[in-house]
Amino acid sequence: MAESKGTQSGESLLFLTDEQLRKGIEAMFFAYRGFTSDPDKILEAHGYGRAHHRAVHFIARAPGTTVNALLEVLGVTKQSLNRVLRALIAHELVESRVGKQDKRERHLHLTQKGLALEAELSQAQRTRMRRAFSQAGPDAVVGFKQVLEAMMDEDQKAYFNALKESDQ
Repeated sequence: MAESKGTQSGESLLFLTDEQLRKGIEAMFFAYRGFTSDPDKILEAHGYGRAHHRAVHFIARAPGTTVNALLEVLGVTKQSLNRVLRALIAHELVESRVGKQDKRERHLHLTQKGLALEAELSQAQRTRMRRAFSQAGPDAVVGFKQVLEAMMDEDQKAYFNALKESDQ
C-alpha cells in the first residue's frame, strides 16, 4: 500500500533516533546563533549585550511591567537584572517609575530612545524570520511554532500565551 511522501516522512519523525535528535539540537544551536547575530552587531555598536536586548524586548511587549515581573520572565538573578537595568536607565533607554498603588514597585517603560533601539533590533529579527518562514512554507511554520511551544516549560508557556492574547 503506497503512502504519500508527507505522511510517510511525518510518521518517521515520530520515532527519531538519537542521531536525528542530536542533529536537531545542533540545528537549534546554529539557528539561534544566526537569529541573534544581526541584533548582536547592533547591540555591540551601542555597547550592549543580549541581556540588554531581552530586557528591552520584554519591557516593550509589556510597558509598565514591574522589575519583579521582568525577573520572572527572564529567569535571571536580581543582581544580574539590576546591572542591566542600571545601564539601560543611565543611557536613557528605560525609565523606572514608582508604582502608584505600591510605592515599593518600580514600573519600567522604554523611552523614545529605547523604543528606537527595540524597533531596530526587532526589525533585524523579523527580517530573518520572514525570510526563513517564506522559504520553509506555511506547513513548516505551523509545525515550527508547535515544536517551540511543546519545548516550553509550563510557566513560560503561560506567559507566552498571555502575550499572544494581548496581541488580539
